[in-house]
Amino acid sequence: MIIGRKGEQEQLAQCVNSGQPEFVILYGRRRIGKTYLVRNYFNNQFAFSYVGARNLTTAEQLENFAVALKEYSHAGITPKLGNWREAFQALKELLQGLPQGQRKVVFIDEMPWIDNPHSDFVTALEIFWNGWGAYQNDLLLIACGSATSWMADKLFENQGGLHNRVTRSIYLAPFTLAETEEMLTSIGCHWDRYQILQCYMVTGGVPFYLRKMQSRLSLAQNIDHLFFAKNAELRHEFSELYTSLFRHADNYIQVVKALSEKREGLTRKEITERTKINGGWLTKIIENLERCDFVVVYSRFGSKNKNAVIRLTDMFTLFYLRFVNDNHVQNEQYWTQAVNTPAVVSWQGHTFEVVCLRHLQQIKKALGISGMLTQASCWRGKADDDHTPLHASAQIDLVIERADRIINICEMKFSQLPYTVDADEERKLRNRLAVFQSVTRTRKTLVVTYVTPYGVRHGRHTGIIQSEVTMDDLFA
Repeated sequence: MIIGRKGEQEQLAQCVNSGQPEFVILYGRRRIGKTYLVRNYFNNQFAFSYVGARNLTTAEQLENFAVALKEYSHAGITPKLGNWREAFQALKELLQGLPQGQRKVVFIDEMPWIDNPHSDFVTALEIFWNGWGAYQNDLLLIACGSATSWMADKLFENQGGLHNRVTRSIYLAPFTLAETEEMLTSIGCHWDRYQILQCYMVTGGVPFYLRKMQSRLSLAQNIDHLFFAKNAELRHEFSELYTSLFRHADNYIQVVKALSEKREGLTRKEITERTKINGGWLTKIIENLERCDFVVVYSRFGSKNKNAVIRLTDMFTLFYLRFVNDNHVQNEQYWTQAVNTPAVVSWQGHTFEVVCLRHLQQIKKALGISGMLTQASCWRGKADDDHTPLHASAQIDLVIERADRIINICEMKFSQLPYTVDADEERKLRNRLAVFQSVTRTRKTLVVTYVTPYGVRHGRHTGIIQSEVTMDDLFA
């Protein structure tokens, strides 16, 4: 059974039925379910399929490819392959021998692992596609891989023989809250939405991590089992994740660690100051992190791309760096015992903001503006701005500017009960609005929107709040 992925399945269906040669790239982070989607969608009915193996030599990869050719051709002899050009020539001959008129699906998985240094793999792929595959109306080639930087450089941004040859690029994102609920229910974890939301904050909606949840354990016990128990399965997942996705992973880890230390995010200049990484290399790192949904790049309200803020939004990374990375406490019940501590409460507040940023479409739907042109941004008004009073500064993490000349000023608050606004918070909120209006000089109508799990407890200090979005809205 395929959970969610309706849009991706529709794209695959279009490729199957296009009547044209299709070169499809399917990419996404490690553990996101790329192989699972393709194999289940096509029910393992391939004209040819091969999975690259990590840390094998070119000779070993070719040997495995030859074994796959033998299997799919039902030949009695394993072919001898001296290089990748010979391998793709043999694949061409295999496909030519199949009945005409039916879609021939070729699935090459973990393609980045096949392309060893000094390998002729990409060149051979270019020759195979440009010289033959691109003229076969019954051919559907699916290239899959987790190493996003490789997939970008070698395939859909290729400036050589494969330039503009990819017919469709399909990105597999982490699950939404709704898909996470469907997944957990399918494995017997019949938790309420508050628990599912907490689970989402830890796993980031990554299907592989969600499948590890055990229905016989509580959520806290599951987290202890996966991260803090002796030989916990996900204890070392962080380094594996970044190594599998990015070449020069240490530089990427440097950047995400810097971002994890600043809740509201950093500008490029601030990242460079903390990591000493700059120029084109920093641009590439940010682009690849954004491709995998590890970061969100927000322009500041009113300034377009100038001084854009990069915010770490990968919840698994945020959880790992906050509680697992430097945790040397030998306590297999660490999370069960720490779940109500100030550190966890602070992390929940931060991560709930990230959940909201990841569910912007659901927020727009709840506000009744899903079909309206909008621009999401953040905003900081600092005390040294020309138009800001010296005693005033403010920050807004989500500003939704609408085509109807209304601006939603969003406050995202995590709580296990209806959220209470006291006199001090009302005063700070009014000050924030005043500073925003003074600095931006906007004449548009400001609407205060609170996003909370259980809504706002209405009282004498909530008159300033004009719209609400709840946890159930985020699950839409």
